[in-house]
Amino acid sequence: MTTDAGTNWSGNLAYAAAELHSPQSVDELRRLVASSGKVRALGTRHSFNRIADTEHTLVSTAAIVDEPVIDRDAQTVSVAAGMRYGELAGVLERAGFALATLASLPHISVGGATATATHGSGVRTGNLSTAVTALDLVLANGDLLALDRDHPDFAGAVVHLGALGIVTRFTLAIEPSFGIEQTVFERLPWESLAAGFDEIMGSAYSVSLFTTWQEPGVIEQVWVKRRPDRDAPLPAELAGAMRATEARHPLPGSSAVTCTPQLGVPGRWLDRLPHFRLEFTPSNGEELQSEYLVPRQHAVAALEAVRTLADRIAPLLFVTEVRTVAADDLWLSPSHERDAVCLHFTWHPRQPEVEALLPDLEAALAPFSPRPHWGKLFAAGDLAGRYPKAADFRALAGRLDPQRTFVNEFVERHILPEP
Repeated sequence: MTTDAGTNWSGNLAYAAAELHSPQSVDELRRLVASSGKVRALGTRHSFNRIADTEHTLVSTAAIVDEPVIDRDAQTVSVAAGMRYGELAGVLERAGFALATLASLPHISVGGATATATHGSGVRTGNLSTAVTALDLVLANGDLLALDRDHPDFAGAVVHLGALGIVTRFTLAIEPSFGIEQTVFERLPWESLAAGFDEIMGSAYSVSLFTTWQEPGVIEQVWVKRRPDRDAPLPAELAGAMRATEARHPLPGSSAVTCTPQLGVPGRWLDRLPHFRLEFTPSNGEELQSEYLVPRQHAVAALEAVRTLADRIAPLLFVTEVRTVAADDLWLSPSHERDAVCLHFTWHPRQPEVEALLPDLEAALAPFSPRPHWGKLFAAGDLAGRYPKAADFRALAGRLDPQRTFVNEFVERHILPEP
């Protein structure tokens, strides 16, 4: 089945391919790949740059639908790459299981999120890719390659940017279902954050800060997701920030109807770990996004550097979210070998102005070795120098895809230049 390639989630770019192919089975996908010259895979379109784009064959795996298979003894689930996290979460919860983390949006696919190392939040929690224990990869000749954690190429193949092949299925680590209580605190003094960043971000299972940079001395909101089975009870106030008395949206003044339940009411992990409900698609077509991950030990200094640009950032910004993610060993993960703080910017849809600002924002963060999120807007070019295993990834790509079937202009510019 083929359809018009259309635009990405936010509508800020149109895909260059004439049509989007949606094979109905793995075998159909294998035949399609083997007969195509250049191929890229498209997930749920929640990328703001051309990482998934191509003028050639564009493929979606969303129509390759298989029921998730849970291995209770191994505590894993095998899932089709095109499945959305919100749908997988429901299957797991009904079976009494959970994923360790979810991103802000449950609408994204397992394949797309994993390929770009998309993340949730938590000082002891890795990104979504770190749950992968095995994957099936369609190579350029149509062969199917199975990799697991014992394979020497595994750590290079999980966060692959679509440059090695097309993943059809993942095995993910799961754990027994757990509850979460979500509480929003308001108006955290900047001085309290600077003095106690690690304590605030480590005060619960997952913590996010939200600021518009319009009040230099205040962080407007702190979203705290507490696991009652692990975390200490929350105080009446958090480092000077007070509990919200009604549900909040991350963007001050916006309705909280699309947001997950708050006010400390206990609930299921899948109903609290994302910020937004699966049945809503927040801000669709009305925003742009950028994100930079820097070593967590530089968090306060990096935030201070961003704050020097507050007068230029604020007019273009909906909101900034600050999160943490634990270090991992995946070669192209922005949190590779370092605990990270994630500085996320949700912009108004004013792309020329945003793109004009990004070089200065990246220059301000340069002393802290920022790694941009692979699926969002950034200005940097070749990023290989920021990844210790970049040369190993290039060698892996050369072995698995010597004809560069899966390399597009984005991948070529940022990590896999022409030899």
